[in-house]
Amino acid sequence: MAYIDQFFQVLVSSGGSDLHMAEGSPPKIRQHGSVVPIREEALTYEEMAYMMSEISGPERWARYLEIGDLDFAYQMDETSRFRCNYLKQANGLGCVFRIIPTKILTLEQLGVPEIIKEFGKLRGGIVLVTGPTGSGKSTTLAALIDYINTNYSRHIVTIEEPIEFVHPNKRSVLSQREVHDHTPSFPVALKAALREDADIVLVGEMRDLETISLALTAAETGLLVFGTLHTNNARKTVDRLIDVFPSDQQSQVRTMLSNSLRGVVAQLLMKKADGRGRKAINEILIVTPAASAIIREGATQKLQDVIVGGKSEGMQFMDDAIHDALKEGIVTAEEAYMKATDKNRFKSLLPANAVLH
Repeated sequence: MAYIDQFFQVLVSSGGSDLHMAEGSPPKIRQHGSVVPIREEALTYEEMAYMMSEISGPERWARYLEIGDLDFAYQMDETSRFRCNYLKQANGLGCVFRIIPTKILTLEQLGVPEIIKEFGKLRGGIVLVTGPTGSGKSTTLAALIDYINTNYSRHIVTIEEPIEFVHPNKRSVLSQREVHDHTPSFPVALKAALREDADIVLVGEMRDLETISLALTAAETGLLVFGTLHTNNARKTVDRLIDVFPSDQQSQVRTMLSNSLRGVVAQLLMKKADGRGRKAINEILIVTPAASAIIREGATQKLQDVIVGGKSEGMQFMDDAIHDALKEGIVTAEEAYMKATDKNRFKSLLPANAVLH
């Protein structure tokens, strides 16, 4: 048993999602959205260095000491796997660990809208799952990949940093590639996927111009591309994809995106009113001819109208989804107000003694 496993066991048994460790501070866990300490004693350099190097191994540890950042995955036992991020911070060593369930939940178990399955039936184009850090994007994408893997015969290539959910081959064949261990970078792996008889490519993070450009090109060549972005809604997602390109290329990119974008699933995790965990709330854009024309024209402010008007087709606007969760008693008025885009819509629903934090 590794030294750090004692802290992971506390994280797992308490139902937490993340373990935060920083030299000079006590170890803390994120539990239902709040960060709480799990011991009073601060972590020393010696303790941190011992447990971090033990699970990373000498090669990764040397890379971390040289660069100051490191991402990999660590499996404690059959039921507990963690995404590991090492960093250097003002007080010395630091690391953050996120629990990755070894059992992949289905889309039904996650309680996400049924329409998301339709994206798994596509034969080409690009679909983006977006949201802030810790909003469950990877979990939703893993469930969607599992749905395809269970129901269709495809070659699915995943490019991740690190590999989070490990998929067994069911009806599909999966090639899971980890950046740095199996391929030098996202762009290199994306280029290679075009020569690997892939049907579907999952890009763990679309964070730079080259990766986004190659993902759009792959979608145009007939691959179905799934990717993630740190944006809160469909409009911001489209704007981010276009704005990353130089201004003289943006008109061409709008045309490419209008032809290849199939949908955006934006996701937030909201604290449940009963205090028992969190609930995924989604905004869903399905790119119809109307939405495609709006993207091509660069009038993304009109996408909200398309989403609100497309309810019968399975679309849903984030604030409407939050309002529905509030009406059903799933979330509190305070939580709805904090997560909503249009705060005024929810202000009158707050109780007089509301505490906002």
